[in-house]
Amino acid sequence: MTVDSILESIPPLAVYLVIGLIIGLESLGIPLPGEIALVSAAVLASRHSLDISPVWVGAAATIGAIVGDSIGYSIGRRYGMGLFERLGKRFPKHFGPGHVALAKKLFARWGAWAVFFGRFIALLRILAGPLAGALRMRYSHFLAANASGAICWAGGTTAVVYYLGLAAEKWLARFSWVALVVAIIGGIGLTLLLKERTRNLIAQLEDEHDWETLRRHDGI
Repeated sequence: MTVDSILESIPPLAVYLVIGLIIGLESLGIPLPGEIALVSAAVLASRHSLDISPVWVGAAATIGAIVGDSIGYSIGRRYGMGLFERLGKRFPKHFGPGHVALAKKLFARWGAWAVFFGRFIALLRILAGPLAGALRMRYSHFLAANASGAICWAGGTTAVVYYLGLAAEKWLARFSWVALVVAIIGGIGLTLLLKERTRNLIAQLEDEHDWETLRRHDGI
């Protein structure tokens, strides 16, 4: 059995449901690879041998993002900031003091725009819904930013990946392998640089949080 035959045996409805579920759970606050799942589905949609619609991929991702963020908002509004303290103890790599402090800093500066642009940033994509609820952001403002961000992120990502998939063979035929390797290395390098800067900022905020906790404990 070939890879193509395996892919052709997957019902399109199953793809839409899985995409919506993964992105919904990620938006709710569970650290799942929503972006990877969306890109993979968009790539599958670009193959004419498969009956997967890019429109439905984008729609499923958008619905999952909006619903997941809204549920996360409700949970954050009910349990408040104490929720992040408990999650930070169990999942320090995703909900540590530095992660929450950085997200709060962005929310304080940008307000509802942090929800919109947070859809494009892995850290905020997980924290945006629960944190907006915990910080008592007005739901109407949250919903507007959440829905518009989800549409732009899901629809834009699907469209870009889909059309890149269609043009991939022609693109590779026009450019040398050297140019392709350079482009890949450059993209990986930029991604690693952004991750390192985010990691350093989180570590700095975690140190500030530890110092503040020590100062309150010692009565300084």
